[in-house]
Amino acid sequence: MKKKDLAKKMIDEAEIDGDFVERMRHTLSHVMAAAVKELYPEARFGIGPAIENGFYYDIDFSGAKISDNDLLKIEKKMRGIIQRKFKMLRIETDREDALNWANDNKQPLKKELIEELPESETISFYACVTGKEKIDKKSIDELAKEKNVVFVDLCKGPHVESSDDIGPFKLIRVAGAYWRGDEKREMLTRLYGVAFQTQEELDEYLARQEEAKARDHRKLGKELDLFTFSDLVGAGLPLFTPRGTVLRDVMANYSLSLRARAGFSRVFTPHITKIDLYKASGHFAKFGDELFMVHSQVNGEEFAMKPMNCPHHAQIFASRPRTYREMPVRYMEATTDYRDEKTGELGGLSRVRSLTQDDSHVFCRKEQIKGEIQQLVSIIRELYETVGMSKLRARLSYRSDEDKYLGDPELWEMAQGQIKEAAIQNNLDFFEAEGEAAFYGPKIDFMAEDAIGREHQVATVQLDFVQPERFGLEFVNEKGEKERPVMIHHATLGSIERFLSVFIEHTAGWFPFWAAPEQVRILTVNDQVLDYVEKISKELSEIVLDKPLKYNELRFTSDVSADSLGKKIRRANEMKIPVVLIVGPKDVEANEVSIRIHDDKADGGSREEKVALSKLSDFIRGL
Repeated sequence: MKKKDLAKKMIDEAEIDGDFVERMRHTLSHVMAAAVKELYPEARFGIGPAIENGFYYDIDFSGAKISDNDLLKIEKKMRGIIQRKFKMLRIETDREDALNWANDNKQPLKKELIEELPESETISFYACVTGKEKIDKKSIDELAKEKNVVFVDLCKGPHVESSDDIGPFKLIRVAGAYWRGDEKREMLTRLYGVAFQTQEELDEYLARQEEAKARDHRKLGKELDLFTFSDLVGAGLPLFTPRGTVLRDVMANYSLSLRARAGFSRVFTPHITKIDLYKASGHFAKFGDELFMVHSQVNGEEFAMKPMNCPHHAQIFASRPRTYREMPVRYMEATTDYRDEKTGELGGLSRVRSLTQDDSHVFCRKEQIKGEIQQLVSIIRELYETVGMSKLRARLSYRSDEDKYLGDPELWEMAQGQIKEAAIQNNLDFFEAEGEAAFYGPKIDFMAEDAIGREHQVATVQLDFVQPERFGLEFVNEKGEKERPVMIHHATLGSIERFLSVFIEHTAGWFPFWAAPEQVRILTVNDQVLDYVEKISKELSEIVLDKPLKYNELRFTSDVSADSLGKKIRRANEMKIPVVLIVGPKDVEANEVSIRIHDDKADGGSREEKVALSKLSDFIRGL
């Protein structure tokens, strides 16, 4: 192959997975807008970018009601436009011409965008044009009226060259979106689509989406009776049922037990505080608009519902003199915090206004940082291996040149070097991200992969040189001198609510035996075995499990209703009970129990065992 041809081949192949796909998706957003314009001439257009896996467009349909049922019609129109074989041509113009186009075409949202562009910025449009390779210079408004011009849109680009470059796509859903993300502005209709280079990629994505729907934690939360929401309580404030409370307590207690083993002591802090605390810590300046405010009716004093726990733990450390002999000091707490999230951004347990954090803070010397990080990494790895999400990536989040960060830049440099060295020493699969640090220090954010290949941010380890300085924290070192401690923030689960949304979807509701809200259910064949069920229940009530939590009593129930055995089995399966004990006359006669155990690897998703009653306790403990 000639060098020239080889170079072209390399460029073509490099485009496949990178910029080319993004440009194709961006072009499809314009094609979708063109289809909407033909079907709904009064539509007013916002923005339509490419996003991960696809594209969207925010549109004001001027009173027309659009639902998912309209997507096939719009998609069909899009395919017809693509068959017209258009080119994507860029046109640059001046502000006056652009504003004339927006006014004449009754596009107020585009007009707003044009008016906000800097005077020095080149204003560009893209046109979908059939039968031409280039466009004669004329006004944008005149151009839009030409017969061979399918659609014209204000856009910076880039796009693919023509409709021939567009791959397989599908429109997937309709959603609401405030213009420019502002709840005070008009609500627009957002049309979402997905697009890939090959039909195989599209089919795989759609199959994953169907699997994700089946695993949706909001759907499973209702079916498995784990949590609910109430309009009277308020959006983003989940209510956990007895079954859901068991699940969250098991996970919180497991996280606490791992950290207790590593020398953390439990503390307790109140749910409201004077805002002076967050002003001192620096949080008020950064996140003041996220605070729920509480006013005393007695003396008018102003409090805030706590949005985080680190300033409180800092006050416990500061409550008495400290010496180097005590260092490091480690606190942990599982407590609910409150953040005034926008209603439109709330979703199931993934984003809530009341979030329970398994929060930890270490106060240590600079030379103890590496050892503490190593211990926290070990805790994280153990927990996520136990829950079946052992594939972890670490994002090392650094500061950027923005002004949003507090503290001495030299300390930041030292801290960023420390976490990178810790990542290397702990053999973490890591990548570096500038601008993702907390305002008070760099951090390691852990990303876990779930059962269907999605990545979720979970645990975190954050260094903080700012709060110890702002609160004047200190200890006396070996020389009798006062020294400033380093603060390390850590959460293993993070928000327990958000973790549960991930865990429910990862397991599809089939929780591991140790975590299941109901671990065992006894099913009777008929009423002749009720006395035997009592004997089994006595055996089960004496079982104490020791993994992964010690002193964990077995959670079991009995279904002795008059329903058929088949109906009882279906009920247990619907509630995803991992172990079912079936008791019939033959079991009584043989003094044994028939056991059905959920097992994804077994035929039909379960396997069966016959176990003598005398061996039942040992069998259950071995699961």
